[in-house]
Amino acid sequence: MKTAGIYIHIPFCATKCNYCDFYSITDSESLIPRFIKAICKEIEQCSTDTSKWKFDTIFIGGGTPSLIKAREIEKILLSIDNKFSLSDIKELTLEANPGEISINKLNGLKMLGINRLSIGVQSMQKKLLKFLTRPHSQKDVYKVFDSARSSGFENINCDLIYSIPGQTKKMWMDDLETIIKLGPDHISAYTLTVEKGTDLFKMVKNKMVIMPSENQTGNWFIDTHELLQFNGYSPYEISNFSKPGLQCMHNLHYWETDPYISFGPSAHSFDGSKRWNNVRSLNHYLESIESCKTPISKIEKLSGKDKINEYIGFGLRMNKGINQKKIPETYRLEFQNNLIQIRKKYTDCFLKNDASVSLSKKGMLYSDYIIPDLLL
Repeated sequence: MKTAGIYIHIPFCATKCNYCDFYSITDSESLIPRFIKAICKEIEQCSTDTSKWKFDTIFIGGGTPSLIKAREIEKILLSIDNKFSLSDIKELTLEANPGEISINKLNGLKMLGINRLSIGVQSMQKKLLKFLTRPHSQKDVYKVFDSARSSGFENINCDLIYSIPGQTKKMWMDDLETIIKLGPDHISAYTLTVEKGTDLFKMVKNKMVIMPSENQTGNWFIDTHELLQFNGYSPYEISNFSKPGLQCMHNLHYWETDPYISFGPSAHSFDGSKRWNNVRSLNHYLESIESCKTPISKIEKLSGKDKINEYIGFGLRMNKGINQKKIPETYRLEFQNNLIQIRKKYTDCFLKNDASVSLSKKGMLYSDYIIPDLLL
């Protein structure tokens, strides 16, 4: 049996952040009851053959899932249980924003079996939160974290962003140290990326905003890894750090190219042979489900080489890297030849023994350049 994950995409947000390219909508909360019915129907009518999979993770993301009432989350979980069974679920994550979830709701979610909370902190600096169009305050972060602990959550992640225009190194180090003192079990620390279609992309394109230099971002990347590792948060993936044994199991499914199935508008799935995604529009999604049509908008069949490239690309994001023996002999020599050339170009970027290949801290810093060059 292959272990697998389930992802649920909740598209509703109170506000749209200027840097976010995940599918989300605002001012549409009146559609939530209709959406809950539709996503439950999509789950119930799923025709993917999952008989050889064992689902052990569920991740409820968005959007802002914490805007949804606990009883509506319960309906979704009941649909999952009826279709696939919740009996083997070990990790059930829900994303939440500071200032948008009460202790009563947290208590209700904990009672439903949700055992991991991912808090979208992003920054503790008022000026930077304003730039990122985040409506919460530092006080809201403390409140939601304390409430989550009081509700019995023993596995909490905090998301943080760095390399923000106007951010100084002191601001970033202060944020890291503040969150470390809070004591979450997992920290995701991402560099701010400029994604097409976002308001941030338009601001950068129109020269209204200047992004920090690559050199600065690189220095902060190394500092971030060193500080978090020193404080007991092991880096197990380029942007993810955890206390021992508390890596995000669901995200590991993605990086280890395990199968996963997703529901909701814009949701992506993978069965080991093909990838597919749902339409990126709530209205089109609802209309498709309600008229008993598929919400799938694109299917991509993977070739043997595609699968190996995904194994290499995702695997090198992780500290443990990849096992060369898992690359079929047909492709292994080509990969090894690529590796010889790339190691000459990028010195001190690889850790290698007889079987495995992984990136050093410096290699992770240059991963966006190294990984594409290594692909077959």
